[in-house]
Amino acid sequence: MDTWVVLVFGFVYLGMVLGEIPGLALDRTGVALLGALALIASERVTPEAAWRAVDVPTLALLFGLMVVSAQFRLGGFYAFVTRKAAAARVSPAVLLGLVVGVAGGLSAVLANDIVCLAVAPLLIEGCARRGLDPVPFLLALACAANVGSAATLIGNPQNMLIGQTLHLSFVGYLGDAAVPAILGLGVVWGVVVVSARGSWFKSTSVPPVDEAGLNRWQTGKGMVVLGLLLLGFVFAPMPREVLALAAAAVLLTSRRMASRDLLGLVDWHLLVLFVGLFVVNFALADSGTLAVATRALERGGVDLTRPGVLFPLTVVLSNLVSNVPAVMLLLPQATRPEAGPLLALASTLAGNLIIVGSVANIIVVDQAARLGVHIGWKRHARVGVPVTLATLALAAGWLALVAR
Repeated sequence: MDTWVVLVFGFVYLGMVLGEIPGLALDRTGVALLGALALIASERVTPEAAWRAVDVPTLALLFGLMVVSAQFRLGGFYAFVTRKAAAARVSPAVLLGLVVGVAGGLSAVLANDIVCLAVAPLLIEGCARRGLDPVPFLLALACAANVGSAATLIGNPQNMLIGQTLHLSFVGYLGDAAVPAILGLGVVWGVVVVSARGSWFKSTSVPPVDEAGLNRWQTGKGMVVLGLLLLGFVFAPMPREVLALAAAAVLLTSRRMASRDLLGLVDWHLLVLFVGLFVVNFALADSGTLAVATRALERGGVDLTRPGVLFPLTVVLSNLVSNVPAVMLLLPQATRPEAGPLLALASTLAGNLIIVGSVANIIVVDQAARLGVHIGWKRHARVGVPVTLATLALAAGWLALVAR
């Protein structure tokens, strides 16, 4: 066991828990990168080993899908869909259903974080114009984006990582996750309706939201590329990351859509976070510390590979350190056939419990605050806690059923 490696690992994961390091202007990405640099500078990890530790196919898949999602945002698709839904002449409960369906459906095939980033301000604008309290709809957006993203291996970063690392079948995972995700969207709608009953309306100033109108050519181009990409994931023998990069290449080859604008919407911070955590986790495993800890737990009768242990542990860790770091830490224990879907569903659905449980939640809350709408911890918990408990129960029951 290497004491320095353990200290750096503890420093990094403390940063994951707190979201920062007190006294330093470091967020989670900065903490992870600093940890990786400290290990390289102290020669605990060589530059060559650090490069090998990085899962390049996962980063390539993430990057490619971020470019595809950016195409839809710049083409005005998110703005068009959100404004159409918000302007629909329906009751608040039906409008909420539209929000849940749109957010869940888009998040299943596009990065849920970008969906929340694009939709939240427009949703506030639409609710303000109708005299509706935007908070129930924003909570539904965040929860539905998380639940919907659990349905596929490309809905969120942790699912992409799990699918790439464990070489999961795109269709096979869909068969395991689609049912609990669809039922979970129904849970989101029901919980928010009960929570908002009698308090749908509230006067809110209409915020200035500057989003481009629908560009039919660019949106159509994005639709064609996304459709072909999904077909490739299902039928093509090529690796998913190669297909995603090919899709990004097609979209970057444009006469009207500047590559600077597309690349400006790529979440580079998330990619750097992945790189830093890959190096830090590799160093811990390479030092033998992880193996020692695992054997100690096994001697105590705790088998981390068992579904009954891995599922709740994933839920707890996802809310302590966020779902991506939790998944990276637990992936070595995902040795059983059912471990992949279990890890993906548990880590994603657990993200709705508290605001910092997922990046999607944080994005919605931050976007709302910038436009004068406050979502506190208690208000979020009134929706997030029951949604999390109910969707996790659905997922656990479904996985137990299909495993038989």
